[in-house]
Amino acid sequence: MLICLAGLQGIPTELYEAAEIDGAGPFAKLTRITLPLMSPVLFFNLVQGIISALRVFTEAYVMTGGGPNYTTYFYGLHIYTTAFADFKMGYASALAWFLFLYILALTLLVFKSSPAWVYYEGRPRA
Repeated sequence: MLICLAGLQGIPTELYEAAEIDGAGPFAKLTRITLPLMSPVLFFNLVQGIISALRVFTEAYVMTGGGPNYTTYFYGLHIYTTAFADFKMGYASALAWFLFLYILALTLLVFKSSPAWVYYEGRPRA
C-alpha cells in the first residue's frame, strides 16, 4: 500500500488540472492519467505478488500443518516435509529448484509482456 501511495503522489497534479480544463471526467482521468502513470508500480507489485504467492509456507505450517485432508498443503510445505520429515534431501532440493525455475519462468513472462502495458516516461510505446 505504501508503494502505491508513493506512486500516486508521484503523479503531477498539473496533468489532472489540464485534463479537467479539457473536459475530462473522472473515468477519463483514471484511464488516461492515473493507470498509465501507475503502471510501473502495478508491474512491481505484480512481480512481488507472484513471487510471494508461490513461496507460501509459514502460514500453512503454523496454523494447520497441511490441514485436514491436505487442504493447505502448499508446495513450500511439501518441500519442507520431504526434506525434514521424510529425510529425502536430494528430492527436496530438486523440488526447490523446480520451484525456482517456475517462479523464474513466470517472472520472465511478465517482464516480456511489460512493454505492452507498462508506461515509462521517455520510452516509446511498443
